Amino acid sequence: METYKKSADYASPKKQRDQKPGTKKVVLLLVVSNLVTIFVFFKLTSPHRSNPDCPCLLKATRDDLLSDLSSEAKLALGLHKLPFGDTPKIGSEIAFSYGAACLKHKEQLERFMSYEVAGVCPIDEVSAQELMLHGCEPLPRRRCHPKSPKNYVEPTPLPKSLWSTPPDTSIVWDSYPCKNYTCLAERWRYPGSFDCKDCFDLGRRESTRWLIEKPIDYGMDQVLALKPKGSIRIGIDIGGGSGTFAARMMERNVTIITTSMNFDAPFNSFISSRGLLSMHLTISQRLPFFENTLDIVHSMHVLSNWIPNIMFEFILFDIYRILRPGGLFWLDHFFCAGTQLNGTYVPMFKQVGFNVLGWKVGKKSDNAIFKDDVYLTAVFEKPMT
Repeated sequence: METYKKSADYASPKKQRDQKPGTKKVVLLLVVSNLVTIFVFFKLTSPHRSNPDCPCLLKATRDDLLSDLSSEAKLALGLHKLPFGDTPKIGSEIAFSYGAACLKHKEQLERFMSYEVAGVCPIDEVSAQELMLHGCEPLPRRRCHPKSPKNYVEPTPLPKSLWSTPPDTSIVWDSYPCKNYTCLAERWRYPGSFDCKDCFDLGRRESTRWLIEKPIDYGMDQVLALKPKGSIRIGIDIGGGSGTFAARMMERNVTIITTSMNFDAPFNSFISSRGLLSMHLTISQRLPFFENTLDIVHSMHVLSNWIPNIMFEFILFDIYRILRPGGLFWLDHFFCAGTQLNGTYVPMFKQVGFNVLGWKVGKKSDNAIFKDDVYLTAVFEKPMT
């Protein structure tokens, strides 16, 4: 920056006095003509010229995008100079990570960033999740404290916690229709559409999931037996409900991270209360793991034909990326129209490059949209080479 400033210095006062009036006009004309030349060159060579539909986020500078935000939002989304100057790997400035679409929803973003610094964060889980679903993921960091549960007690120790309903005082209920776990565990008895409606009742279907093979189900031990004993050690369950898949895996000495959203219920809090790892992620976010690292990826119901085809293909390639060679992708109860399975999805699975180790197809009778809806449960393997 110092070099730039010196080269842009005006002439000294003595030299300015010595210049003739005509000289100033010549200099001005030269400056104007150079500016015009630069402008025309930029317009002709700009990559956006050939793409009129290029998103405006790419055309504007960071300062332009942040100009109408509050000071707290600017701090969370702006650049910050490194205290020790330029570094070879980072440069001289650093910024927090956040979803590009955050700046497309500035009104919601401003509400999210409106709080008293070092005070209590607003109860805004619903609107925060809306931002995430609109592509503002990860959300910007904040400088406030989340509200703490009243009368909090220490969690139940493992392994008992895996199958115990946590105390109601373990979470803050403000954002949810139910205000206690009894309400959540019994909501399957009543009409209404809820995400994972019965999975908070650990004594019903959750108690038998993945224990035995069924017409369109694989048993967990059956899948683990596809690989040498002990070689399946770590993995992720995408959209894992209340965490029962991870609990079953923990009983088999396998560590699973469960991703979940909190749609109408405290899924992440419930999973963590069971002594399991949870991550608050949408299916839109790139999976935060390095390539060739995980032994197994599982997903039940969540990855299905409600996802746009091209987006689903990107997700499959991302799953392939994080699996180690020989790793397993257990696609559990994927649903689609029968005509879609062979016409759309089988070619997609082949293009990604998975080997097929297990394949079960059956009619989808629950909440089917079309008469020919089917379930697919498959176990794929990432090739060793």
